[in-house]
Amino acid sequence: MASYGDREAFIPYSRKDIIELCLEDGQLSASDADKFREFCTILAAYYHFKFHSYLESLKDNYALFNPDADTKTITEVSSRDLTDREAELVADFQHILERANYVLIPEDSLERALEEESLIKLKTKVDLNDFDHLVCYCRGDVYEKIKLKKLYFWEKEVTINLFSRVVLLLKFKNQAYFERKKAKSKNLNFTPGKMYLYFYKNIPKYDLELLFPNIKISMTLKDRLLFGIPAIGAAIPVILKTLPQLTLIIAAIFFFTVGTVNVLDLNVREEEIRDFMPVLVATLSLAIALGGFAFKQYSNYKSKLIKFRKDVTDTLFFKNLANNESVFQALIDAAEEEECKEIILVYYHLLTSSVPLTPDELDDCIETWMLEKFDTKIDFDINGPIGNLEEICDQVNENSDEVCLLKKDPGGVCSVLPLDEAKSLIDSIWDRVFLYT
Repeated sequence: MASYGDREAFIPYSRKDIIELCLEDGQLSASDADKFREFCTILAAYYHFKFHSYLESLKDNYALFNPDADTKTITEVSSRDLTDREAELVADFQHILERANYVLIPEDSLERALEEESLIKLKTKVDLNDFDHLVCYCRGDVYEKIKLKKLYFWEKEVTINLFSRVVLLLKFKNQAYFERKKAKSKNLNFTPGKMYLYFYKNIPKYDLELLFPNIKISMTLKDRLLFGIPAIGAAIPVILKTLPQLTLIIAAIFFFTVGTVNVLDLNVREEEIRDFMPVLVATLSLAIALGGFAFKQYSNYKSKLIKFRKDVTDTLFFKNLANNESVFQALIDAAEEEECKEIILVYYHLLTSSVPLTPDELDDCIETWMLEKFDTKIDFDINGPIGNLEEICDQVNENSDEVCLLKKDPGGVCSVLPLDEAKSLIDSIWDRVFLYT
């Protein structure tokens, strides 16, 4: 069984298309083709019901941490039970992601990504210590060429590293933690103690920090210089223009504190100082001139910051697929789809193979088939579907041995039930899902 560093387990076709690809292979007769479709239909129904129970468990545990909850609880949950259900929720969530062929981004890799320069030119900071739990998974680690505007009339083509799908789970620490940080509740974009889920598409690897609600944004050094240097240049003529008033104010301060000697050194007449109105007018003139200039520079800064925030908002709005509880539904559907596709491929190749196959040989066979027939490179995960097929078992009657959809001989060679028996087996299990009589 080959292992590939540049391939993913994700199968980039829908379940319906996988069925059609198998049928177009020409290994099944017309009658068997109909039976194969029926087998795939009942298999999908069986797994849809199975994954529904996973969804209900996730929703039940998440209700205690959902920031969007609009329902009340009828029982009080102890702190210990709350901790246990939080751990169970995170573990189940990761399990579903892995069944949907998502790959974990380790925290050290995530920290390195957060430190890299973003496509949006701003200074960002995310405090990872704010979280009790931080889980980030991705699928589709690809490279794509995009055009960036460098000047008003010039664009530059660059290659960026994208994640086709990104899933993020964040459990914030409690209120006491943020109070110790002297963070004001009204300034927080999240609720302490709650859990947030995000599902995005086509996110640049080095823009991951934009997905975090506790991100802090500020100007880069380049932007500060672009504001600071013009500010200094513009301040010089303002100071020169108000220099006479400034001199008069300084002279007045010296006169009323240390006497008249220093006043004479500044070439200001004592009569001007004794007359308070010119001093007041000079003070107001200076304050208005410098204050107006400062307000203009601050307005420029705020306009730039608003533009940055709009870029971030646009990025997240158009790439968002789901938030919080709705993420569960999307991922359960993806996991159900992936699991069915893998089982269908394994069953089909064992059903039509002219030679016995071990799991490793079957893995290579499916990868080669996808590459040669459809020019699609995948790193097929054989262990999951083999285990799932082995678990689909039933007893024909009380005195018979258990019959499974897939079995292995002592040498590890796999075999599956014929189509008619396979359909009957799943149908028998399905009929006894609820036994109320």
